Amino acid sequence: MSQEENKAAVRRFWEGFNDHNLDVWDEVCTPNFINHDPSLPVADADLSTIKEIIGGLQAAFPDLNASEEDLVSEGDKIVVRRTFRGTHKGEFMGVPASAKEVTFAGIFVSRLAGGKIEEHWAAFDALGLLQQIGGVPAPGQGES
Repeated sequence: MSQEENKAAVRRFWEGFNDHNLDVWDEVCTPNFINHDPSLPVADADLSTIKEIIGGLQAAFPDLNASEEDLVSEGDKIVVRRTFRGTHKGEFMGVPASAKEVTFAGIFVSRLAGGKIEEHWAAFDALGLLQQIGGVPAPGQGES
């Protein structure tokens, strides 16, 4: 597949995320899709598992949106830097809804095969997110 077709598949993946329509991922990911993210409860999740995990994130942040800052393509890989924004309106990782607006960043690498995403590596600022909603003290907080 061409670089442009691969870019389109990755952008479609993120459109599904932003629309809270994760069924789109069935169209743009292979049946062997694996999401690698050591910060999640399942570090190497298949498609149905990652959809469930992200569905929980979206339930906690119902207005969550991820804007594209950069997209770089090389060979069968696409790297995307995104900024996430949303409001904490539901329980997330044991932290009750705080109504706080959050902003956090992430970098994602997708490997495509036949124009579909087969592997996805995620690195996002989970600590910063938890600090913003009060789940973890920010530096300098909580000291006597």
